Amino acid sequence: MSKPLILVTNDDGIVAPGIRVLVELAAELGEVVVVAPDSPQSGQGHAITIHDPLRLKKANIFPGIEAWECSGTPVDCVKLAKHVVLKDRPIALCVSGINHGTNASINIIYSGTLSAAMEASVENIRSIGFSLDDFSFDADFKPCKPWVRKIMEYTLARPFEHGNLLNVNIPKLAADKLRGIRICRQADARWVENFMEGHDPSGQPYYWLTGEFVNHDKGEDTDVWALHNGFISVVPSMHDLTNYKALSSLNDLESY
Repeated sequence: MSKPLILVTNDDGIVAPGIRVLVELAAELGEVVVVAPDSPQSGQGHAITIHDPLRLKKANIFPGIEAWECSGTPVDCVKLAKHVVLKDRPIALCVSGINHGTNASINIIYSGTLSAAMEASVENIRSIGFSLDDFSFDADFKPCKPWVRKIMEYTLARPFEHGNLLNVNIPKLAADKLRGIRICRQADARWVENFMEGHDPSGQPYYWLTGEFVNHDKGEDTDVWALHNGFISVVPSMHDLTNYKALSSLNDLESY
């Protein structure tokens, strides 16, 4: 039997340590093709490139693995992978990451890692965004490797009944401290933002975004709770942003 085709991408850039781990694990489960940004693209969300041409360049980074670096965003990478690099080939799974830093709760909105996976989901491809709660370039991915492989293997083995996207976040813990997997909902949390003002050498003002992550959610079924309590959080996610609970309450607007 032919091996399942696995697309690997990320937002930290094609040379980031996290994607090396993901490529290594994916190669144990299927045929791997990498299409990833040629430079860091964190915080790009679901941005796409429309005013500049996109470029693909063959990358000899992962031994024995077909890899391409892309001049665009993480979402551009997935689009080019599907329509150019892997045209007419069915993709069994798209995995994005492993991101250096958490993408729990509201961070899914801003994350290039999750947006790449979500773009694959829009194309009806099963997809997973993986993130480790460690922003260091030298983050230790070894403790989480068995869990990442297990989640990929599980996803390849069975179709999702509702949706195609998983948002997986892994706490920064030693292997013997990881307590397992929790299926969660997205926590009700947000960034309280502030802009630090400075001035460049010509006296012109500039602004630097800072902020504090505030969790308003006390539930023990959320991704933030799971991370803080030693569990790997798995949140089934989707691109449909309809607020279904609000539909009936707005019916009278049609005749207002």
